[in-house]
This record gives sequence, structure tokens and C-alpha cells, in this order.
Amino acid sequence: MTVIAGLVHKGRVHLGGDSAGVSGLSIAIRRDPKVFRNGPYVVGFTTSYRMGQLLQHAFQPPHPTGDLHRFMVTTWTDALRTCLKDGGWARKDSEQEQAGTFLVGIHGRLYSVWDDYQVAEHADGYAAVGCGDDLALGALHATAALGLSPRRRLTAALAAAEHHSAGVAGPYVYASTPKRS
Repeated sequence: MTVIAGLVHKGRVHLGGDSAGVSGLSIAIRRDPKVFRNGPYVVGFTTSYRMGQLLQHAFQPPHPTGDLHRFMVTTWTDALRTCLKDGGWARKDSEQEQAGTFLVGIHGRLYSVWDDYQVAEHADGYAAVGCGDDLALGALHATAALGLSPRRRLTAALAAAEHHSAGVAGPYVYASTPKRS
């Protein structure tokens, strides 16, 4: 259980996440982050710390080329599938592969990747995943026109999720895509 929230601001993608590791009714505050940069990408994961460790330390994401959405749905996802299979994380059920859920940002665009490898880009310019996602989405919507910095908006979203969800706990961790030159 977790919450990862992301938004697009001035051509960069900003993510924030909590630090809870939850199993049943047990919760542990983890030092290893759920939000990080991997090359020019920023990633925030739910589902499994093992999957997140592979995304952070084993995944070598290809450099984006051509139409970005098409690239993410094809080339990028194929590389991701290979990494998760090689790392022993990908599952197969009834001949359908499954992974986990996470947010990824690149070149000022924010995507959700779902457990069936579906890649979604959000028209609102913000997204959230995890057990606190609806709470975070409400806070991101409510703060959209207030002129707050990305960090303040993300903190409001994470704090709302932490306040109302037993599966979310700080401290919060943040990461952003690099500034483009």
C-alpha cells in the first residue's frame, strides 16, 4: 500500500511518494525510496519493493525517440518487460503477463503504467497511484489553480492521503525529471 503522486509543471515532471512498507496490518517505514530518477526518467512505484528495486537499479530504460507515447507503449515497455522477467518479478496468469503499478515521467509528460503494462497519459497533468490515490487526486485537483509550487502541491496530496489512509506514512520523498536544455 502506498501513495505516489505526480504532476507536470513548466515542462518537468515532479513526483512525491510516501515511505510505508505495508503487509497486512503491519507497517514499516522504509529508507529505500519509492520515488527516484533513472537517467532522464523519474519513477514512483507501488505494488512491490522488489519491482521498484528492479526499476531503480536494474532497468536500463532506452532513450526516447520519435512519437513519445508510441515509444512508451512499445520500445520502453518491451525493455521494462525484459527487465522484470530477468529479475524474477513479472508474473504470468492464463498466458497474460502482469507486473505492478507505477508513475513515470519523461520530457514533461506523465504516464501511469498499470499491472497489465497499459501505459496511460493523463490529460489533467497530474496522476496518483496506490491505496491513497483518490485522496491525493482530490488534493491535486483542489490545488491546481492556487499557484503553489509543485513540491507544495505534492506535499498537500501526500498529507491528505496519509491523514485518511492507514496504508500511507511519511516521510515523503520527491524527485523530478531534469531540466531540459
